[in-house]
Amino acid sequence: MRIGIPKEIKRHEYRVSATPSDVAGYVRAGHTVFVEVGAGVGAAFSDKQYRQAGATIVADPNETYRQAEMIIKVKEPQEQEYDRLQPGQVLFCFLHLAASAKLAQALLARNVTAICYETIQCQDGTLPCLVPMSEIAGRLAAQEGAKCLEKPAGGRGLLLSGARGVPAGKVGIIGGGTVGMNAARIAIGLGAQVTILDISHKRVADLQEIFAGRVTTLLSTEENLKQVLQTCDLVIGAVLIPGASAPKLIKRADLKLMQPGAVIVDVAVDQGGCCETTRPTTHDDPTYVVDGVLHYCVANMPGAVPITSTRALTAVTSPYGLELADKGLEKAINDNDALRKGVNVINGQIVHPQVAKSLNLPYREWP
Repeated sequence: MRIGIPKEIKRHEYRVSATPSDVAGYVRAGHTVFVEVGAGVGAAFSDKQYRQAGATIVADPNETYRQAEMIIKVKEPQEQEYDRLQPGQVLFCFLHLAASAKLAQALLARNVTAICYETIQCQDGTLPCLVPMSEIAGRLAAQEGAKCLEKPAGGRGLLLSGARGVPAGKVGIIGGGTVGMNAARIAIGLGAQVTILDISHKRVADLQEIFAGRVTTLLSTEENLKQVLQTCDLVIGAVLIPGASAPKLIKRADLKLMQPGAVIVDVAVDQGGCCETTRPTTHDDPTYVVDGVLHYCVANMPGAVPITSTRALTAVTSPYGLELADKGLEKAINDNDALRKGVNVINGQIVHPQVAKSLNLPYREWP
């Protein structure tokens, strides 16, 4: 198979979808890999390393797409990339289509097969390609949230750890999954008082055991959420429904419950956000204020640490990419149910029920 590795052009996205070691694996298996010039520079991989791994280095991004049967990316194609997609091409990357009707329509119109990292799902419900980025995003959420609380950043002017004779700050985390648990670990390490809300009784009990009483755990109810908003200095949105838009748990009116200069870090922004006032931001302009509350809503948080996140991501995505290349699309997705669940668009149809529902578009059950 001919595989294309474009350079990411989303603002402040420095990750790359395949390391030189991954490329060498594709080449050993008999595949041809086209890597765009500079694709790996942000993650500390040179064109020379890719060339030594057996890749063909391509200067023209259009050529990368023209040559490839399968395009492997990190983030979703940007608008200027839509026309580069070829009919019948396989696109393998993060897409978050529930929050991007325009991208979904472009994929349908161009008859692209879109396989999304974030909806590849194992039988036990785990999302293997999303987990490492959720771990990193969760850890960054606490780290960035702590920074946002500083007065020059627009926050309350509060140190999460507190100081001698001064109480620690309070962190509320909505969602006790991978993002929430990792955010809690960092917040605890910073010395904050941490509360985690989750809709599952079992998960609440599990988190209490995992953290051995170092966090307060609450069932996620409207009353408990309002309590957290009223008392916490930093609120982290860590809600996920695979493939679907995130539920709007924090309403605009709820912001009035929060203290002036409090911070919301909405990690669910990729899926539309769990706060009504969420809108995507970038690393160079990450925050904005609504009703006195500072919002941090960067849509590609792990892109800020590309050396770490590229290695963590490609370790789980490349085996699926190699399976697609070795077996071809049809056999790969028929043999691997987890990979099959990653298919969102094929033959001009949306075949993921949550994506179709979120976009209010027709859903085709795929055989």
